[in-house]
Amino acid sequence: MSHVGYALACPAGRQPSLFFKKPLAHARGSVCIIWRTVIEFKKLIARLKKAYGEPALPPARGPFELVMWENACYLLPDERRAAVFEGLRQQVGMDAESIWKADQAVLLPLAKLGGMRPETRVFRWREIARIAISQFAGDLDSILELPYDKAKRALHQFPNIGQPGAEKILMLCGMSSGLPLESNGLRVLERVGFGRAQKNYGATYRSVQGAIAEQIPKNAAALTRAHLLLRYHGKAVCRTNRPLCEECVVASDCKFAAKQV
Repeated sequence: MSHVGYALACPAGRQPSLFFKKPLAHARGSVCIIWRTVIEFKKLIARLKKAYGEPALPPARGPFELVMWENACYLLPDERRAAVFEGLRQQVGMDAESIWKADQAVLLPLAKLGGMRPETRVFRWREIARIAISQFAGDLDSILELPYDKAKRALHQFPNIGQPGAEKILMLCGMSSGLPLESNGLRVLERVGFGRAQKNYGATYRSVQGAIAEQIPKNAAALTRAHLLLRYHGKAVCRTNRPLCEECVVASDCKFAAKQV
């Protein structure tokens, strides 16, 4: 038996789901669309918090440290990122002047802990320090006094800080204008039913952001909690390959998990 789906206007809070756990007797020979209610965003986050507890904040504090945190390593676990970051803090100092003046012989071994292309990593650390000194007199905290959009543009000057990264840094500093997502959190939300997977990452990101826009909290602390919980769930359970749907605390409300039955 085949089923054909048509694009229809969805009732508020619902979207069409074209998967079937079992054939429906009344649907034989007819078009069939099952309407599935997407879990509310706040309930999703509450369920994740109940499962994992209050998420830990990164050890970096303030814009400069958070930019360095983002550049500490590449494609390695958070534990390694923390080791590189704390090594810099203890052996060099976590401020622009100290990073800029640090000896290559000190920086390079730490950069090697951060994964491939350590020389490039050292260059980026020095570039971060140079920009902070030349553009902000060594005090990147000053951007927190700017309007949100200007603060975000200021962060875009730094290596590896795109739009989501800049938004995340500002959120962690108490400034917010939405929920920044990295790939793990984005994957969780799309699989649950917010937005649709598109041909490219940017389009998927915009689709999910549009779907959650009216449901996300307004204050930075609540947004930070949501960001960290979604990220952890995506890394630990809702993985890209071989997701652990049988262990997922939101599987009963997840369109992706339903397809695995």
